[in-house]
Amino acid sequence: MADVEGPSEWKAFTAPWSRLLIIVSVLAAALCLAIAITRFSGALSFIPIVTMAGCALFTVRGYAITPEDNVVRRLFWNTRLPRIGLVSATFSPSAMKGSIRRFGNGGLFSFTGWFRNRELGNYRAFATDMTRSVVLRYPGKTIVVTPGDVEGFVRELIGS
Repeated sequence: MADVEGPSEWKAFTAPWSRLLIIVSVLAAALCLAIAITRFSGALSFIPIVTMAGCALFTVRGYAITPEDNVVRRLFWNTRLPRIGLVSATFSPSAMKGSIRRFGNGGLFSFTGWFRNRELGNYRAFATDMTRSVVLRYPGKTIVVTPGDVEGFVRELIGS
């Protein structure tokens, strides 16, 4: 566990970035900036900057477990996933393998949005390192998160 701001009853977990996320984020941000700079006089030059800023807003900063919720810490807000109805929480390092992004962000500061693959079917991801995937199964929906301490996260979630 690591320090993540929140009430004292929160069990906080980091969201470490994978090498892939770092590389994709650096290259995509550089491309967005290059397009904006070279097209500075064009009317549409703001689009790459707005895209980059929008993706940055949805960055996953960390996770927390409260008595009522699993919390995804974003840049300026939290996304709450209720613990009520949670059927299982399983560490599965290859869970996101072969995924197709249906809607969302594929690597500019996070892997977030709605995805699909053979193993999980349709699912929602709040990820920064796909090899740390924890699959949360609810009736009718599946969610993937990627905490730094996957074993501690699963233990805290199912043990509480």
